[in-house]
Amino acid sequence: MRVGILGPLAVTDGGRDVAVGGARLRALLIRLALEPGRAVTAESLVRALWPDGGPGDRVHALHALVSRLRRCLPAGRIRSVPGGYVLDAEVDAPEFERLAREGGRALRDGDARRAVDRLREALELWRGDALADASGLPFADAAAVRYEALRLSATEDRIAADLAAGAEPAGLVAELEELAARHPLRERPRALLVQALHRAGRPAEALAVFERFRGVLAEELGTDPGRELQDAYLAVLRSVPRDRPRGNLRVPPTSFVGREAECAWIARRLWEGRLVTLVGPGGAGKTRLATKVAGDLAGRYPGGVWLVELAAIDGPDEVVHAVAGVLGLRDGAGRLVEALSADETLIVLDNCEHVVEAAARLVDGLLTACPGLRVLATSRERLGVDGEALCPVPPLDVPEPGEDGQASAAVELFAERAAAVRPGFTVEGDVVGEICRRLDGLPLAIELAAARLRSMSPERLAERLDDRFRVLTGGPRTALPRHRTLRAVVAWSWDLLPDGERRFAERLSVFPGTITPESAARVTGAARSLELLESLVDRSLLQVVDDSEPRFRMLETIREYGRERLADEADRVRTDHVRCFLDLAERAEPHLRGAGQLEWVRLLTAERDNLHAALQHAVDAGDAESAIRLGAALATFWMIQGDHAEAARRLRQVLRVPRRSPVPGEDAALGGYAFNTVLAGGDARDDPLLGERPRDARHPLAALAEPAAALLTGDTAAGVAALDRRPPDGDPWTRAALRLTRAMLNGNRGEMEQAGDDIAAARRAFREAGERGGLALALTFEAETRTVAGDFAGAATALEESIGLLRELGQDDAAGMQRVMLAVARARSGDVRRARDELAAMIRPGAGTPSRHLVPARLALGDLARHAGDVDEAREHYAAAGQEIGRVRTYPQYRSLLETAHAQMAIGRGEPDAARDHLRRALALAVDSPDMPIAAVAGYAVARLRAADDPEDAAEVLGAASVLRGSPDAHNPDVAQAAGHIRKALGERAHRAAFDRGRKLDVAGALALLDDQLRRR
Repeated sequence: MRVGILGPLAVTDGGRDVAVGGARLRALLIRLALEPGRAVTAESLVRALWPDGGPGDRVHALHALVSRLRRCLPAGRIRSVPGGYVLDAEVDAPEFERLAREGGRALRDGDARRAVDRLREALELWRGDALADASGLPFADAAAVRYEALRLSATEDRIAADLAAGAEPAGLVAELEELAARHPLRERPRALLVQALHRAGRPAEALAVFERFRGVLAEELGTDPGRELQDAYLAVLRSVPRDRPRGNLRVPPTSFVGREAECAWIARRLWEGRLVTLVGPGGAGKTRLATKVAGDLAGRYPGGVWLVELAAIDGPDEVVHAVAGVLGLRDGAGRLVEALSADETLIVLDNCEHVVEAAARLVDGLLTACPGLRVLATSRERLGVDGEALCPVPPLDVPEPGEDGQASAAVELFAERAAAVRPGFTVEGDVVGEICRRLDGLPLAIELAAARLRSMSPERLAERLDDRFRVLTGGPRTALPRHRTLRAVVAWSWDLLPDGERRFAERLSVFPGTITPESAARVTGAARSLELLESLVDRSLLQVVDDSEPRFRMLETIREYGRERLADEADRVRTDHVRCFLDLAERAEPHLRGAGQLEWVRLLTAERDNLHAALQHAVDAGDAESAIRLGAALATFWMIQGDHAEAARRLRQVLRVPRRSPVPGEDAALGGYAFNTVLAGGDARDDPLLGERPRDARHPLAALAEPAAALLTGDTAAGVAALDRRPPDGDPWTRAALRLTRAMLNGNRGEMEQAGDDIAAARRAFREAGERGGLALALTFEAETRTVAGDFAGAATALEESIGLLRELGQDDAAGMQRVMLAVARARSGDVRRARDELAAMIRPGAGTPSRHLVPARLALGDLARHAGDVDEAREHYAAAGQEIGRVRTYPQYRSLLETAHAQMAIGRGEPDAARDHLRRALALAVDSPDMPIAAVAGYAVARLRAADDPEDAAEVLGAASVLRGSPDAHNPDVAQAAGHIRKALGERAHRAAFDRGRKLDVAGALALLDDQLRRR
């Protein structure tokens, strides 16, 4: 039986019509047909048939209707199910949806012919208005609206498919015009109509359709056409026949790269308005962009497209004569208006910055007098004429460090130009991305750099960019002199500045980061800093980074030129820069350990480049007091940021600056150095700084120096003793940090219960202080103890809160370790699929995961694959982890874990000697760290290795490993696997006895046992 509802109700059975009389019966059948083959509840049917009430006993009335409908239809077509009814029949509506989906998918896949077939078949199912026999009932009206929308969409897809398949466009135009008339505000019919008219050879009508619809949208909705219609419109503009267009544009010898969005915007604004000015720094490619757009639009202007190059003229009086000369007018300005009024014309007025006032007067006068004239100007600053639309031309986008640069326009430009001088050149690694970043993505600088590959490698070029103005020379001989070298490009802009602005810009060149009016005033001494900053923005020598504060940035290339010009003033201005940011850091420092830290973290993050530059200058200048004070003030900020290795490196650098006497802040810097070294998994060997004791441990960071140093040397007793000497009171943050350090000391000697108490106390104190970074760290340690104890839900809760806190601090990148731990906790709870998905997302190209977090993610994925028996996948992840470890500086604990993983793989392959070699290295790395929980992981592999030869020894090793871990770690899959084999071989009682022997050892004894077992064969 077949039911049709896409039109008047039609029922057939075996090709014969089936009559269904009565409006209520037909409505009932239509409601059931909306869900063929599925149960429709009696309640839904009652609401559908009697939306406004109906008989008193509507359920009984429904049963009666169903009985009558059954008598009309072939037997068995309506079945009773618990709570409702099912219609067993083919229905046209679902078939229509299926065919429409298939057609739409084929259209998107480029199979136009198949799309046409499916969509025509779908639309042929319609016989009139959908659900016509139930019209007026809310359920039917709602469904009808939906189906009509799908029908319209399918009709549009069918027309698009016809166009793509090469159908005669003239026949489609009338259909589209009717469709557009029925749907006056729907964009897609207009886009298809523009395409059809264009295909039919009627471009003027196509453009008129766009213009009329754009006017309707602007008037009725206050909006612009969408992307599909804009693209159809631009396609017409770009392909208007250009048989012998008038003008003087030359065809560039090289291809145009990037800027698609800017090209479309400029074309649209020239159509809607009459003056567009491209503004941007020298070398950004304004002229190339302007001529590209002008060339694309040349066919639109019967009066021609004329390029007027102003760079070579000497003064403002020559602007008018330059335009007249290009147009071939012998009497100069006298006939300009007459010549430009005859037909629609586009003038490209290039390089207006040195004659900007004269250019503005001329443009204003010509646009007023010549209604068909359009002007496209390029300048370092705006013309300032009424109706002017500004198009900033920023540098090309560059890839972030470590990011795949193939999609970057800057890298694409470099590669294309480099291949022209070095055949076969391809982009490998990040060196080209680094070059493009160093050159700020400036197209001219990139082209000059690519040309240097004639004589040097990309690596050598990157090394020499510190002297970029000597390296980047040799532009085309046909170019203007100021475009032949990078220095000339920047000097052109610099020389146009008034003296006061030039001195101001030179002093700003000491800012490697962003600039605020306040910091500019402090460093340059300028009283009108905001006004001067905005003037430099107008002249394209500064970029606005954040207009809400406001905040500005100078491109590195411009900054380097300014530093050269600064010359004798450089040391004094840099010293003022150090003082400015030392003051900021010291004001921020006490607030970083409390509830109000977010605003100060945000501010320090915004000034990070300036702070680091100030620190480096103080170090290089031998200014020990400024360097150490700045390091001490920033130590907590760096700790919050999470890159502990970099924090330790900077603090070690400042503490090594020679000084004759104690300097304020050195005890805090020492504590920050020691604690960040711990968190970075650093090495205490041959580090005299870690042997120093603070003279005054009252500062919260200074109090951490001794216990943190003890963690690094493995002298747990000394660390605990140093903590015991501290008074129990103090501010909440200091109490929390000290309890967290105690937890690490206790955990490293296997006292997990005491460590758990310490972590809980630290967590409470950090909450009291309101400091998010420390609380995130405490929660991370708490999650580790919960995972070991088998409380996976508690571990997940702690880790999710930790990740949320880091996100509040703007440190999503720092949460990589927490994400790995969360995935491990999920896996151990049984949710392995989700764990794998989360880890896979971290290593996916473009995920932005910092390199230091890729190693633990890869190790965790390797472990999951190994536990699942997928040896090949495990080997792949471990190999990738090894490559990352070889590429970036990372924790020695990760090297230990990787060696243990390789040992586990070797045991699985039946290669005990190879496993022993890996395990010896793993234990040595863990002991040197020192990190006993990591040594325990190696111990689990030792137990597995020994289980085949001597299960009793293996059980004792597991007991010793539990001493190092501070817990049996029974939920660890490697422990569970080894213990299972041992129990099977020994029995529970013997296994427990041997395990307890190992469990009674101290840390030193446990390590000795592991070493002894590795010596046995």
